[in-house]
Amino acid sequence: MSQTAIFHVEIADYAVQQALLHGVRHTVFVSEQNVPAELEIDALDPLSDHALALDADGQAIGAARLTPDQRIGRMAVLSAWRGKGVGQALLNALLATARARGWGEVSLHAQLHARDFYACNGFLPEGAEFEEAGIGHQNMRRRLDGAMRVQDPDQARAATAAVIHAARRRLQLQLRGNDALLSQPLVLDALRRFATARHDKQVQLLLHEADLPALPAAFIALAQRLPSVFQLREPVDPADCQVASAAVGNDHGDCYFRPIGARVEGELWLDAPARAHQQEELFKRIWERSRDCNGLRVLGV
Repeated sequence: MSQTAIFHVEIADYAVQQALLHGVRHTVFVSEQNVPAELEIDALDPLSDHALALDADGQAIGAARLTPDQRIGRMAVLSAWRGKGVGQALLNALLATARARGWGEVSLHAQLHARDFYACNGFLPEGAEFEEAGIGHQNMRRRLDGAMRVQDPDQARAATAAVIHAARRRLQLQLRGNDALLSQPLVLDALRRFATARHDKQVQLLLHEADLPALPAAFIALAQRLPSVFQLREPVDPADCQVASAAVGNDHGDCYFRPIGARVEGELWLDAPARAHQQEELFKRIWERSRDCNGLRVLGV
């Protein structure tokens, strides 16, 4: 059940509930997006796991599937229910099914308008955009059993947003002020959602004071608006000042680590408490030895 109990998601029996599944998919893909009807149903449907979202009256409002080749697809939510967590619940159900099957990874073809949604859920883009049924798509992949390599700026944006999105009450950022990721709309939107959520939360940012003027204006504005959420400290121990790595971690067991902070290449760990704890302990040691950034008073933070 969702928190407001207005809908629920279940793994469907395709033989019994296929009319409900295809009803949603036909409305979204064929009627709204003009996908040819003959492409909406295929031979993989009887072989796939299907997630079905139902409202309080038992009416179908969303559908998605997980195919035998470990691909999530046919994600469809009726227009009146978009933005209410239905897509998230469908995706969670299919990811849980993939884990239960012992699969190490899943992939999907994301429509371009939904690319940020999947990025925030740990899917990294791969390759160039392409058209499928006349609609722009992006191939994306998520590992379920270990680290994902982050190799380019698009993947770095997705990795950073994923860690922020999954945070419960605490985020730890070890970055340079000129880090391009802090100016990316996807990352800033994820930070804004976390910082304005209705619960106690904290963003700890380790930053050399010399880097303060390089902070993006949008990030500074967010920190100025929410000074009780954002804490900035400057490393002062000589060894800490020489640390060249960068990292984004949370209290959910996720982290994106970059051995060379000036580069985006690194590893994204999701649902990996042991690895995230290791990074958190390193961050804590530096944080406790650091001091508040005096330059914040100049910036008004």
